[in-house]
Amino acid sequence: MASLVIQIIIITLLFINSVAILHEDRFLARIGWSKRNNNGYNTEPTIKSKIVDLISATRTLLRIPLIVINSIVILYLLILG
Repeated sequence: MASLVIQIIIITLLFINSVAILHEDRFLARIGWSKRNNNGYNTEPTIKSKIVDLISATRTLLRIPLIVINSIVILYLLILG
């Protein structure tokens, strides 16, 4: 049971890492998911714009916590393998 919980935590961490490393100019702008593609101020936010905002917030807010959590997981895996 504990192993399953640890695996779920590691999978979640890997997913958050993958979202955090998406670069807006190199990757997101190519597929049209940049913040610069907004239509104006009075438009209703779409699902696409909400996802772009979530990616941006993940990159901004979770940068330092991800470094710490990744370090803890790496040490855990090195020690307990």
